Amino acid sequence: MIVKGIVETIVFQNVENGYTVADIDNNGELVTIVGKMPALREGQIVSATGKFVSSKKWGEQFAVEQFEISEPTSIEGIKRYLSSGLIKGVGPVTANAIVDTFGEKTLEIIEFNPLKLAEIKGISLSKAAEIGKTLFELRKMQDVVLFLQQHDISMNLSVRIYETYQNRTKDVLEQNPYKLVEDVAGVGFRTADKIAQKMGVAKDSNFRVRAGILHVLNESSDHDGNTYLPKEEVFSAVEKLLEITFPDHTQINLILNQMAVDGVIKELELDGVLSIMLNKFYIVEKKLAQKLLLLKMQAPTLHLDVDAEIAEFERVNRVELHKDQKNAIEVAINTGVCVITGGPGTGKTTIIKVILNCLKKAGKKVALLAPTGRAAKRLSESCNAEAKTIHRALIVDHTRNFGNDQSQLFVYNENNRFPFDAVIVDEVSMVDVNLAYNLIRSLKSGCKLLLVGDKNQLPGVGAGNVLSDIIGSEIIPYCNLTQIYRQEEASLITTNAHLINNGEMPKLDNHSKDFFFETKKEPEEILRTVVNLQCHRIPKFLNVEPTKIQVLSAMKSGVCGVDNLNNRIQDILNPASINSPEIVVGQTTFRLNDKVMQTANNYNLEWKRASGKMWELGEGVFNGDIGFITGVNLAQHSIEVTFEDGRICEYPRNEIGQLTLSYAITIHKSQGSEFEVVIIPLVGGAPSILTRNLLYTGITRAKQMVVLVGQKFHMQAMIRNNYTAKRYSALKIFLQEQDAVLKDLTS
Repeated sequence: MIVKGIVETIVFQNVENGYTVADIDNNGELVTIVGKMPALREGQIVSATGKFVSSKKWGEQFAVEQFEISEPTSIEGIKRYLSSGLIKGVGPVTANAIVDTFGEKTLEIIEFNPLKLAEIKGISLSKAAEIGKTLFELRKMQDVVLFLQQHDISMNLSVRIYETYQNRTKDVLEQNPYKLVEDVAGVGFRTADKIAQKMGVAKDSNFRVRAGILHVLNESSDHDGNTYLPKEEVFSAVEKLLEITFPDHTQINLILNQMAVDGVIKELELDGVLSIMLNKFYIVEKKLAQKLLLLKMQAPTLHLDVDAEIAEFERVNRVELHKDQKNAIEVAINTGVCVITGGPGTGKTTIIKVILNCLKKAGKKVALLAPTGRAAKRLSESCNAEAKTIHRALIVDHTRNFGNDQSQLFVYNENNRFPFDAVIVDEVSMVDVNLAYNLIRSLKSGCKLLLVGDKNQLPGVGAGNVLSDIIGSEIIPYCNLTQIYRQEEASLITTNAHLINNGEMPKLDNHSKDFFFETKKEPEEILRTVVNLQCHRIPKFLNVEPTKIQVLSAMKSGVCGVDNLNNRIQDILNPASINSPEIVVGQTTFRLNDKVMQTANNYNLEWKRASGKMWELGEGVFNGDIGFITGVNLAQHSIEVTFEDGRICEYPRNEIGQLTLSYAITIHKSQGSEFEVVIIPLVGGAPSILTRNLLYTGITRAKQMVVLVGQKFHMQAMIRNNYTAKRYSALKIFLQEQDAVLKDLTS
């Protein structure tokens, strides 16, 4: 069956996967069409083949199987087309004026003689030219996008591919579809491989092998945090991915040689093993090592009586610092770069406050930084001074289209130095190698750098192992705090965190006020208990809002995984209601007032924040930011989110997928955050996941109370399991190599 008509209204579009719901005028009858189609515009003509289907929820719809799109020919259709947001600066008023002047020849005029538009009042010659250029580019793009979608590439990705290659898109794909893997952010091997196989590219093609190598290295960094891999592991992973065996590795070695010549990879010996490293990580880790050593060498001497400053701090704050704390303060004040680590209650925050006080008294301009908004907020409250996220402090440069290139990401860099004399960074265990590089390369000569964190927490989700590598190099001054000072009356959170970190069972005294264990056996029973604790029991017991209570799970899937937990908690705390508009994206229902988390860095998403009687405007939301849905626009299929720091963001339909419900989150995602109450379900699972430092990290996120639910057997298994996944990173090696070179030069 075929329906054909003018697009009247766009009901819903998911630009990412091409799925569209629209109403079309089919000879005077409105028909709702649904299916995978590129982004439509009102006024376009759609000819669709398919069949009518009936839905209890949505009524009768036409399910599209094949379709064709053409530009409108009627006066009304052209007006709708031009005013649909297609061309920047052309709204309904301008569109009506243009079509009233040129009628059915409007699109022809815009294409072949756009300067005639300047005959219309309010349209300048430059605007006329811009309208013509925009429509011309959009027509070219539409042709290419339709070509790409024949290969099952999403609308959003199709646009990115077109923006990369422009008119060369078809030629590039026909010559080497695997080029997409190297050039276009978001295109992985499997997408390119699907296109290539349709085009008949041989499975042992050099193009395919090269793309396979890149895929293995990128997956290793994205999923496992590695910045390089041993060569033998690369060979094995590539053979498995491509389902090819290379008997003597001649072909793959020749391809690696060419990739090295092209500046894509480095082949080098690391820790005595021949290894393969993406060039971008080689540059970042090498330069990061150089800059750290320069900062260490260039530190100016501060003529401060540190002992007197500490004594004054002790007197004013009525505290007595331990000798280890005093030593850490002295080292930090008198060196260019210093690392201070310690678990909860070991006095890291106190040390930061003393150092901040000393540096300010010496007339130094100090920046307090942290990798996440929550960590920055906590640092600010603890020190009674402004603290910012690293991204916000360095200022994302929105004038550049950086794509995969992180080297020009920020306004402050080696050409425009960060204007501070000293920088203190908290929660460094979370900082990946790219963010560390972008921060440290921006610091001016002589700037003091203090890195503070907990070396026993999980490593960050990004590539690299910055804190561990710096400590392991034994090049940078390092202080490890082990003495526990913060021992609130009858508190077990700090005590038990250290017991777990030492491989011992925690004290499970349910008469305590802040650490509880509930024995439950079956996963469903554990699930019900966790949900009841968050939604009913703890809010009543502590008189707190349920959303102040955070469920932390080791896994995403399973009965007690975050996906299932979020659905169950949402049903109780924010159930479906006629007064609660909702939008469904994939398997997730987003509802007004839901608690949500951003799951990826988005440097371009605009935000506003109330600042007195004015609005502060900016761009950028980041992985781990938590907020609440404060608006749902069903007509535009968009969501408004207000984050904890007051930023308000409007999520268009194609970016809602970057959000997830966050009544429950994984322990990995909780790093750098602190919550009033933490509930952790304990269930069985893979030993590579259920480790001691995972449990330790989860417990140390709690400020007021921890509740564990499950069996002691599973807790014991986690505490005994001191497994740490091997991360291949080269910062430690480069620090040691370059320190040796500097010593040779100065000896």
